[in-house]
Amino acid sequence: MFLTISATGTPERPATDLGFLLHKHPDKAQAFPTAHGTAHVVYPEASAERCTAALLLEVDPVALVRRGKGTGRGGAPDAALAQYVNDRPYAASSLLAVALSSVFASAMKGRCNARPELAEQPLPLRIDVPALPAKGGPGLVQGLFAPLGWSVTAEPVPLDDAFPEWGDSRYVRFVLEGERRLADALRQLYVLLPVLDDAKHYWVAPDEVDKLLLAGEGWLSEHPEQKLITSRYLSRRRALTRQAMERLELVRLADTDDIEVEEIDNAVDETTDTEEQPVPLAVQRRAAIVAALRAVGASRVLDLGCGQGQLVQALLGDGRCTEVVGVDVSMRALTAAARRLKLDRMSERQAERVTLLQGALTYTDRRLRGYDAAVLSEVIEHLDLPRLPALEYAVFGSARPRTVIVTTPNVEYNVRWETLPAGHVRHADHRFEWTREEFRGWARAVARRHGYGVEFAPVGPDDPEVGPPTQMAVFRITATTETRKAEKAA
Repeated sequence: MFLTISATGTPERPATDLGFLLHKHPDKAQAFPTAHGTAHVVYPEASAERCTAALLLEVDPVALVRRGKGTGRGGAPDAALAQYVNDRPYAASSLLAVALSSVFASAMKGRCNARPELAEQPLPLRIDVPALPAKGGPGLVQGLFAPLGWSVTAEPVPLDDAFPEWGDSRYVRFVLEGERRLADALRQLYVLLPVLDDAKHYWVAPDEVDKLLLAGEGWLSEHPEQKLITSRYLSRRRALTRQAMERLELVRLADTDDIEVEEIDNAVDETTDTEEQPVPLAVQRRAAIVAALRAVGASRVLDLGCGQGQLVQALLGDGRCTEVVGVDVSMRALTAAARRLKLDRMSERQAERVTLLQGALTYTDRRLRGYDAAVLSEVIEHLDLPRLPALEYAVFGSARPRTVIVTTPNVEYNVRWETLPAGHVRHADHRFEWTREEFRGWARAVARRHGYGVEFAPVGPDDPEVGPPTQMAVFRITATTETRKAEKAA
């Protein structure tokens, strides 16, 4: 099982930079034990003009059977010969993908301790895979890699060169060429090698969804073959595939909504130089949230759906908050939040107060339990209505902070926006916008189901006819609920 990664260079940017990125010295031949054999890394060539790293995975067929899916139910053996005589030791597959992630772990994460700037620089790369089982043939190889910007050369491997009339085997050999970050190339190979093979050597557990989304960050959510990739990577397990597709859709929506608040929220009326300009609604909303958190004495706060970190920044500016955790499904948004907060330049003491986490709000997450308060600021309207119960349980049922603050647009106020056409929502990604009665009905039902009380407050100018532009609900766990919980624990 074999592949090579090559880079070309110049005197100013020597190709041997590849060695720094892979954390493997070109002058050494290295071997690494894996669960199914030994991975060898060697450099057939290493010069300023061209450098090639080769990964050879020497598979132990016996270890593959013992550690893999080699026994049937109840420990009964499968077809004995097929377990030991197969193509696994010779053709690229999930075994090679796992070896890539193990041997080149730092490179795949985009880290280069010796020269950090290299990790962000695109390199002219060539990747050769001489034998890969591909259910879909060269056409599928083209369909998976070409949309990612690779120049793809793929051809079938004949069953026997001496007898061309026998036709082609199910294997292909292919070459990828393009200029890109090495980390991106490795992550794409990690996902797509087993997808082409359409088989995995290990049991696919729910954590494979997280692995897929992590490796697919920045490319999978927009890939035209996203459904096929997701299904095959997860061994066609429907529940996991559905979960992954839902999370990828949230990533896509989050990435298209880079700005935390809509332009209409930030709009101000045209005024003369002598007139005082009104405070943008987004600023008023953050101020209202901070004030509500102060009123309940919250010091450890979750910002769920934090986007680019505007509210996190405001909370860090309030000395009462000792810990602020921003959560978003989009790594792109979290990266922007880290830049906004200047995390890399924060003092150690300040950095200890803030954490940014990737997570989907419609799934329970143990990391979010035990906090004083959680904020869902302009979040719920971005979900399809059938997904709201999942978010409700994840926040109010599982994470269960003592206080939850929810803000959402008041659709009745839309008639006051002169720039908003009649019948339109405030942002193209809003799946709904509620009236005051609809929002209060939903909030009271949620509070009743989960043992919270709820109060409502306007945000922005409270119009006597149509109400405020933003409506806010503050949920607090009731004393009765806390007493019952204490009694149950006792």
